[in-house]
Amino acid sequence: MSQTLFTRRAIMAGGTAALFTPSILPAETDDPIGVRRNITSFASQNWQDHFDTLGKAAIVADTTSRALHFWHGDGTDYRVYPTSVPMTEELTKRGYTKIVRKKEGPDWTPTASMMERFPDYKYMPPGPDNPLGTHAMYLDWPAYIIHGTHDTRKIGRRSSDGCIGLYNEKIAELFALCPIGTQVRII
Repeated sequence: MSQTLFTRRAIMAGGTAALFTPSILPAETDDPIGVRRNITSFASQNWQDHFDTLGKAAIVADTTSRALHFWHGDGTDYRVYPTSVPMTEELTKRGYTKIVRKKEGPDWTPTASMMERFPDYKYMPPGPDNPLGTHAMYLDWPAYIIHGTHDTRKIGRRSSDGCIGLYNEKIAELFALCPIGTQVRII
């Protein structure tokens, strides 16, 4: 009987150890340069490395670590958000821009290049099927937006046609923090 009890204990201990084993394995990657899809892979950013001043506010969207960094204009608030990023390098625009318009409950019209690749795409009014989610902040580059998404599987992945996507609750938070004129750098 003690042999059976020992075996049950060994099985229980082995099963418990197996539950923790995945945490010591490397994170799965879907990127040729090995970027991990979890919060521990966010690269630290300092606004001084990107802007001369904070201005009204500042955003750095890091497409490599798939994180958006926000600084309030007075320097009292710094936040980091996980994002989705463009599917390919060809769709990724990098450089300096700014927020020129904000819209709660945005509608969506596919671009001409999207229509070439996906002829079934069509205009979508605000709502649960809209790919822009609940909020959108338009940049001064045509067709580039920082927006939400109803499809939470996209966050942390290469899944957009050029835009930076956030969870809906996070874009709502960022939307409230960012005034028109917020400077943005996409790296």
